[in-house]
Amino acid sequence: MAEAETPNRSPEIRKDKIHNRWVLFSPARSRRPSDFKAKSNPQPNNQTECPFCAGHEHECAPEIFRVPADSTNDWKIRVIQNLYPAVSRELDFQNPVSLVGDVAVSGFGFHDVVIESPVHSVNLSDLSPAQVGEVLLACKKRIEQLRSCDSIKYVQVFKNHGASAGASMSHSHSQMIALPIVPPTVSARLDSMMEYYKQTGKCSLCDIQPNELLIAESDHFISLVPFAATFAFEIWIIPRDHSSHFHEIDSEKVMEALFVHALFS
Repeated sequence: MAEAETPNRSPEIRKDKIHNRWVLFSPARSRRPSDFKAKSNPQPNNQTECPFCAGHEHECAPEIFRVPADSTNDWKIRVIQNLYPAVSRELDFQNPVSLVGDVAVSGFGFHDVVIESPVHSVNLSDLSPAQVGEVLLACKKRIEQLRSCDSIKYVQVFKNHGASAGASMSHSHSQMIALPIVPPTVSARLDSMMEYYKQTGKCSLCDIQPNELLIAESDHFISLVPFAATFAFEIWIIPRDHSSHFHEIDSEKVMEALFVHALFS
């Protein structure tokens, strides 16, 4: 994702025809405030409250929902719009158009924030397994809402931790971005898995033999180091049952958040 220099321009998704990839130009991202002094000195400022804390809800972008739904100041999780979104829900979706020989679409999409705790000093690793499970269910609920938009083709849940990872707020949170295109890296992975299936009749993930690469396992999940890891400490969490979508997780499997929780602790 590129952060465009002109802050008043709308986001745009452009096709890089040389590398066959989509690049998101997002002016609003350059206006984000930061809790961190500098990436060269990525220590958070000594603050105890921020817009994500309970009692500061009016400082945030509009709320989508909260958990529990009928809570007031005693909420546990809030899902809100991102105040500095990479894409805009206000734009009309456009099919690819030709602009002086190049292909671009408007930067339509959804960019949301999942505030994982009302307390500034609490990290995801501090939450109990049941609380981590509630965060996962909140993500599941929002994905199901986004699926109702026909123009959305891809939803990603992600979490940045620390300035070096791209985080601008030290209060524990995750993000969700919903796009009208499928990123080429995702398409390439799906194409590769389809080719493996054509050759073997098996799913390449289901066919993984963990052996010495296994980190942990539970009734519904395994975690392992991929054989051809692309960066240090890369870990995959794979459902034992063949499942294609994050939102297919049910309450029983979410209760295994202890398994996921242990990886972050």
